[in-house]
This record gives sequence, C-alpha cells and structure tokens, in this order.
Amino acid sequence: MQNARQSELRLLREADIPAAMRLKELVGWNQTETDLRRFVRLEPNGCFCEVAEGRVVGTTTTITYGRELAWIGMVVVDPQYRHRGIATRLMRAALEYLSEMGVATVMLDATPDGRPLYEKLGFKVESLIERWTGIAQATPAVGCSTLNSSERQEVLVLDRRAFGADRSKLIEMLIEEALVPPLVTTGVDGRVKGYALARRGTDATYVGPLVATAADAAMALLDELLSQLTGQRIYIDVNPDFGVSPEVLATRGLIKQRDLVRMGYGDQSGAGSSRYVFAIAGLEFG
Repeated sequence: MQNARQSELRLLREADIPAAMRLKELVGWNQTETDLRRFVRLEPNGCFCEVAEGRVVGTTTTITYGRELAWIGMVVVDPQYRHRGIATRLMRAALEYLSEMGVATVMLDATPDGRPLYEKLGFKVESLIERWTGIAQATPAVGCSTLNSSERQEVLVLDRRAFGADRSKLIEMLIEEALVPPLVTTGVDGRVKGYALARRGTDATYVGPLVATAADAAMALLDELLSQLTGQRIYIDVNPDFGVSPEVLATRGLIKQRDLVRMGYGDQSGAGSSRYVFAIAGLEFG
C-alpha cells in the first residue's frame, strides 16, 4: 500500500535484515541479526516494514503462541521519518494480521516513548518489567546442571505452565542458539524445577528466559549463569512479580537501568507475568 509520501508498507523479508539492523542500531537496542532472522522464519507473514525513498525506515514484528497469545516487538522508526504515522501503520498491520489469525490476546513490552501510541490503539497497562545490567561476576552456585535431552520436554512443559501459552518453538530455537550450555535445576524427586538460557547481543549478553518454581532455584540458576559469563556485560529483564527483592540483584553487581511497561490488547490473560517467570525471554518475545 502507498501513501502520499510514496512510502510502502510490506512484509519484512530476510533480505531486509541488514536494513532492520540499521534501524535497531539507531535506537541502541541489543538484538542481533540472528534475533531478527528468527522472527522472519517463525512468523513470515507477520513481520512488516515501511519503505520510503528506496530504503526500510520502519519495522515491527509479531510472534504467535498458538491462538492464545501473540507478542509484538521491534517497533522502530528511523528518527528522520518519525511523526508521519509510520509506527501507527505498522502496528495496525500487525494487529490486523493477528486478528486474522484468531489470536485472543496481544501483548508487548513498551518503552516510555512507545506507550502513548499503544494506549491510543487500545493497549492497557498490565505490569512492569525491570531492566538490570552489569558485569557478570563469578558467584558460588549449587544444584545446577547442563540441560540434557531427556529433560528437554520437561523444560517445555514447565515453560508453558509458567508463561501461560505454548512457545515451545521459540524455546527450542533459543536452546539451540544459547551462548553457554542451557542450565536446569531439579528437585529431590529428579523433576525439573527451573531452567535458564543466555544468548548473544550486540551490546550485552542477554540473560533469559529464566523460569523457576521457587526463589532458591532461580538464584541458583542465575548464579551459575553469571559464573559462566564472568566479565561480560549482561542485560536481564526481570519480572518483579516473581518476588525477589532488588537487593538480591544489587549484591550480584547488577544495577537497575529502567522500567518498561507490559501492555495487553484483547482478552486479558496474565500471560508472561506469572510468579514462575523470573526473567523474560526478551522484550520482543515476552
């Protein structure tokens, strides 16, 4: 579709990833080409871009978790092309696609700049997400082990229970692409109580998702990951509803950077913010 400024809204393709990375770098976000390629492969008909004067000047992505839930991310517009309605058009295209897919609930994690737009489109605030950052320090940890093939299905079942929707395709990809060996912790009965992943970012290593049924399991997983990532700058987006105090993160050398607002559209589901999710998979994934 074209407007008076001769811009075109179309599907985002793998060939557009370098251009999308340029936009991402303009706003200082942490995603890699692998992250963007993952979106296009998982949701080839649900990722969009705006092209003006022969180049990509705006993007947005979606990812669906069955028909229960979808997440919108990567809403970025070139600063030179802002205030022209591009972000609104991209968001409307994403919502139209998700409506056609029959998705009941759409969610996103909003920056302060993006929140007014999302509110105008009908999104409502549900909770907060806290971004913490710092240099990973070696911290003694016990009770963790490397994920093995026999535990993989247990991890996916636990994740669905914790997240509130089936995102197994995404988690499988993140396991395969993990920067360090994926971790699990188990109870005395041998059943998985939690898991944790970390992946590369352009600015910092991203820690998450980290899902656990209890605080001691979450802290053991976090400490083991931090030990494996010693000396690296990390980002971790924490769900305050998990119930771990800020002092626990501060004692591990982490500093709170900012708050983001988790927002929902459509049926209220509470997905992604249960007491079992300590750290999210990413602002673009939930």
